Amino acid sequence: MAESETQTRRWVLHVDLDQFIAAVEVLRRPELAGKPVIVGGRGDPTERAVVSTASYEARAFGVGSGMPLRIAARKVPDAVILPVDHAAYTAASEEVMATLRAQPGAVVQVLGWDEAFVGVTAADPEAFAADLQRAVLERTRLHCSVGIGDTLVRAKNATGFGKPRGRFRLTADNWLEVMGDRPTADLWGVGTKISRRLEALGIRSVRDLAVADIAPLAAEFGPKMGPWYRQLGRGDGSDVVDDTPWVARGHSRETTYQQNLETRDEVEAAAHALLAQVLDDVAAEGRPVVGLGLKVRYAPFVTKTFTRKIAETYDRQAVIAEASALLAKIEPDRPVRLLGMRAEMAMPDDAREGHTPTRSGW
Repeated sequence: MAESETQTRRWVLHVDLDQFIAAVEVLRRPELAGKPVIVGGRGDPTERAVVSTASYEARAFGVGSGMPLRIAARKVPDAVILPVDHAAYTAASEEVMATLRAQPGAVVQVLGWDEAFVGVTAADPEAFAADLQRAVLERTRLHCSVGIGDTLVRAKNATGFGKPRGRFRLTADNWLEVMGDRPTADLWGVGTKISRRLEALGIRSVRDLAVADIAPLAAEFGPKMGPWYRQLGRGDGSDVVDDTPWVARGHSRETTYQQNLETRDEVEAAAHALLAQVLDDVAAEGRPVVGLGLKVRYAPFVTKTFTRKIAETYDRQAVIAEASALLAKIEPDRPVRLLGMRAEMAMPDDAREGHTPTRSGW
């Protein structure tokens, strides 16, 4: 047996609940088991909304998160389409996270409703992961997959190889063997847009990125992000699971309108209504606003985002005044189908920042 498997050491586990939202719905409606289930919006495919999640049976037809609900309904005419129920998913998630924290010696860093890092000390991380999966299933009746790694990056990327209901290990020893020939878009933290920019530099695979020169990366992405992307290509980085209480960096609200907003007055009234909700959320935090964001989606489906740093302030009217500069960027005479407003807040000195798990942090 390899030395790494016989010695007790620190490991990072990435726990990812399988088809979480759809699975919660099936638990509430057992008759849906084995059927294509799609969850999104108010459950009405004639309305403008997107898919929040789909069961594996629906995914087999090409349905995925973020897809317009009407298109998903066309792909799977006999699918069961259900409305999003935030309260139910939050309750189920809390049960899962409580189960993870109850495991011996576990340090848990929640990433969202359906995933978390778990730091453990173990001689056999696969056995620990199997015990963890059993505990989650027994307490919540939900299945999960577990990625095992020697860094956060490797654990996160390992999970996909273990789905569904399985386990997979990625370490420095097998990282390039498993990941080297895969496209850079498969890396956690890269995605499609960044991978296209990498490809323009001649970097197509994870292996290419792992051995890339720093200078071109820094020139393209900046002195901080360039080296960081190469680090991702190597799977390197922190192995510390941080259970410091999560603190929101900001709050955002967005709405897809069933009828396009056609006039400037309609757009500004809708944006100010969203901003009022955001500022109510911020006021409950008791922290000053330091930045603003605007998201606008023109018909039929062109999305633009704008951001603006502002002087730190608790003054609601001052924030509203600053928002006018962002609203001025909305193109006149273009129908708007979606608006979003976001406020960034000053962070406490001892906080671990992040995005709200149950809302988009765009």
